[in-house]
Amino acid sequence: MKGGKLLSFVIILLAVAVGYYVYAYGDFKLGLDLSGGSHLVYEADTTNVPAGDIKEAMSSLREVIDRRINAFGVAEPIIQVEQSGLGQDAKHRLIVELPGVTDLKEALKLINVTPQLEFLVLQDGTTDISATSSFVSSGLSGRFLERATVEFSSQSINPSISLRFNDEGSKLFAKITTENVGRPVGISLDGQLISAPIVRDAITSGQAEISGQFTVDEARELARNLNLGALPVPISLISTETIGPSLGAEALDHGLRAGLIGLVIVALFMVIWYRLPGLLSVISLAIYVVLMLAIFELFGVTLTAAGIAGFILSVGMAVDANILIFARLKEEMKHTDNVHDALGHAFSRAWLSIRDSNLSSIITALILFWFGTSLVKGFALTLTIGVLVSMLTAISITRTFLKSVGGGKINKLSRFFFGSGLSN
Repeated sequence: MKGGKLLSFVIILLAVAVGYYVYAYGDFKLGLDLSGGSHLVYEADTTNVPAGDIKEAMSSLREVIDRRINAFGVAEPIIQVEQSGLGQDAKHRLIVELPGVTDLKEALKLINVTPQLEFLVLQDGTTDISATSSFVSSGLSGRFLERATVEFSSQSINPSISLRFNDEGSKLFAKITTENVGRPVGISLDGQLISAPIVRDAITSGQAEISGQFTVDEARELARNLNLGALPVPISLISTETIGPSLGAEALDHGLRAGLIGLVIVALFMVIWYRLPGLLSVISLAIYVVLMLAIFELFGVTLTAAGIAGFILSVGMAVDANILIFARLKEEMKHTDNVHDALGHAFSRAWLSIRDSNLSSIITALILFWFGTSLVKGFALTLTIGVLVSMLTAISITRTFLKSVGGGKINKLSRFFFGSGLSN
């Protein structure tokens, strides 16, 4: 009993320390819907990408977009790829969230600034080298580009763009030029054929050149944009959403107010209906909230409106476990004469129901996280963390508190304090 009281005191002391840390130093990462900014959804055209390479291509696409946006100094952009559906019907999307960028034109400029570069090979039986339709993709695109530079030749008044590929791109380019000696290799930008030079010899150095009727400024801009990264797969914008800072602040205020009101109502119900166990469960619930906020801050969990909803829902589930235990406690006190024994039986017999309920919630949340969109994933993540932490607080911490105050024979007074409802 003394050990239980000491342990309870230590738990409360640690919770106060963690709560002070969260209050004094907490710097929560807010999602776009709470902080304001632009939310863009692109759909990737993976028609010409082999099924086994789609994952890598989408990863490269995310890296390219991230590099472009970072070049413009946007603070903490969120860029992620997601897949909906399976097999050939799967849709691959790129989600871009730009905190603080509420000008949609500016946001689109950040994404669309780089042209799509692609090397093409002439279709068999075709002699017309002036049309893009005469060529087919060779598999060598701008994602293999290592560096683009502007060069000037004494043989031409127009500048040209020198390209250097990475190791994988160099091998592809060598293969293409080896197989097409004496034939043209097309170079297209944004789907437009800009050059179709004849391959005289196989080029194994990993270098190519784009020549055309470029002005000096055009050549420099093109080289700069290519260095920012060409897209490995074409993308098309399918959805845009802009959230103003004031609207985000209002959503955050409403979410926090809803959470606070919910906590107060739940706390009042637990104390009035379940008396001493209810009061102890409220303290445990406060510790649960502090632990959740500390986890959000320490692990950099991005809080969105959906995430806050998941958090609030998990508060209800944390209380639900306590209610199962307290209802069982009331029954156990009818069959034993010791409060300590009744508590032990109540927790052990309620545990299976609590375990199964929480496991089913976690499985549901994992499915939502796996297949859901970014907002749904935020909800699923906070719900999963909340359920796991609530199992700790409901089973371990509440149990420690109750056992530190529950001892001795059951009498009229203990029946009142440990009872529940309108009757003892």
